[in-house]
Amino acid sequence: MAVSQRSSRRRKGRDPLIGKVVAGRYRLESRLGEGGMGLVYRARHVLIDRVVALKLIRPDLRGETHLRAWMLREAKAANRVDHAHIIDIHDIGETEEGELYLVMEYLVGTPLSAELANGPMAIARGVDILEQMCAALGRAHDLGVVHRDLKSDNIMLIERGGRKDTVKIMDFGLAALKRDARLAPKGAVFGTPEYMSPEQTRGEDALPSSDLYALGVLFYEMLTGQLPFRSNDRDTLLKMQQTQPPARPRSIRPDAHEQGEQIAMRLLEKSPKDRYRDAHHLQEDLKKLQRSLPSSHAWEVKGDAIPAAPPPPPPPQSPGVTDWANRAALFTRMVSRAYSGKEAPGDILAALSQTWDLAARASRLEGEVASLTRKLEALERRGRALRAEIGRKVEDLAQEESRVLRQASAHEEDVVRAQDELRTMEPTAQAARAEADAMMRSGRGDPQVFERAGATAATLQAKREESGRYHQRQLAAEKIAHSLRRQIEQLRGQLSRYADALEEDLTGGRDQVADRSREALRFEKAFSDVSDKLLNDLRDKPECRDLLPKLLKGGSPPDSAEGGNHQGPDSRQ
Repeated sequence: MAVSQRSSRRRKGRDPLIGKVVAGRYRLESRLGEGGMGLVYRARHVLIDRVVALKLIRPDLRGETHLRAWMLREAKAANRVDHAHIIDIHDIGETEEGELYLVMEYLVGTPLSAELANGPMAIARGVDILEQMCAALGRAHDLGVVHRDLKSDNIMLIERGGRKDTVKIMDFGLAALKRDARLAPKGAVFGTPEYMSPEQTRGEDALPSSDLYALGVLFYEMLTGQLPFRSNDRDTLLKMQQTQPPARPRSIRPDAHEQGEQIAMRLLEKSPKDRYRDAHHLQEDLKKLQRSLPSSHAWEVKGDAIPAAPPPPPPPQSPGVTDWANRAALFTRMVSRAYSGKEAPGDILAALSQTWDLAARASRLEGEVASLTRKLEALERRGRALRAEIGRKVEDLAQEESRVLRQASAHEEDVVRAQDELRTMEPTAQAARAEADAMMRSGRGDPQVFERAGATAATLQAKREESGRYHQRQLAAEKIAHSLRRQIEQLRGQLSRYADALEEDLTGGRDQVADRSREALRFEKAFSDVSDKLLNDLRDKPECRDLLPKLLKGGSPPDSAEGGNHQGPDSRQ
């Protein structure tokens, strides 16, 4: 999940969940945003300094079984796709209280909606952004995943590897690996009206072509600075998506790119069959357009104008385990000073001994958690590498399938055209043949009549042979496409089996980490309690006055832990 760099108004009051530890290992540090299904927080592992974004299902929706199922599928779908332009999912599970949570990568960037609010984009920049989205969706569609709710708020632009405008698609919350009738009433309409395809507005299943329609809306915005359809009334807007043709971009902005306009208008066709066949087909046209554009990237900041990198997430708000031994040493010095020349009370000595014991035990536990976490991360990396490898193989096959199916479609059109011509020619050929037969029966002979009959018969036969060749080419292309589809399905099955096995291994490892993290939290509370006991005894001793600032340096989590200058990317979901 991502954090917008744009400022927002500071929320009033403190979120009661700030400081809560989810699943025994993720401490919530600040709220990032609120979406249609959940609250999104910046969180940190209690022992491993790993900052993540964590989505909790909205409290008022905890009883909604179909929404819980969708949230589970969000992680499952996105993880199987595993593409550079789709947000990474690290963990998913359910707490003891029945709260469903989803742990995602923590990103810093700008939502596409914020960029579009500035007006039309340079064509090269818009095509670059669209091509990245197209690549990600192509992979998703190849693996049977449809996003269903693409919109500008769900597209984050980040800087990665020195490249600006690196796309990350978020919130596959309505994605489905397959349609499950138990998840929603038949005919239910889900999505954002401004970006919904005509078929979605009618309550039909969203298909890959529905995502392409949403890409058309986004590209239209990039070209013109406005949506193709606008209305304050939801029903009116849905009706416009179904029946009203969009105005051509160049009628709104005369300098809009002509080829860009053609691509946008094709994506916005009302009938799915009139849009691009698939994302690979669209990507071919986008790459052609990119090659025709000037090579300069005017939107990239260069030279001395390069902005500073966004600040990293703030450090932990409470002392880490590594500080416990230092605190125990400070307490030892303070007790030694406070009770110089005499024996300290037994409860103070016991408390002091307990600080050292807890510091040692927590340190060992932290090492175990670190080791387990490294193993989990290695398992995740291997899984990601294999998923990416299978995904690339599927993508290569799907690209070839797309090309072959377009060839088959073209041959089919040739067959239909040839057959139409045959139907037109047959009456003429039959008439010429009948005239020649009649002349032969009468015993008269007119060479022109016989030549005309022979020529029309030969032309008719040539057209039949031509139609047959087109049909054979169509069948051959369809056979190749069928073979490619079989290979794709085999790879998808392999990916599914591997993903299930990997998830089982990861769940076992995460459970181990969770158990040890909960133990660490008990140590943390015990260390806090014993520290308070020692501090209460020592804080008023004049001998310890100069050591107190060092002891209190770590402090405790401030009440202002809420991140007021961050806005969640899906706050308008």
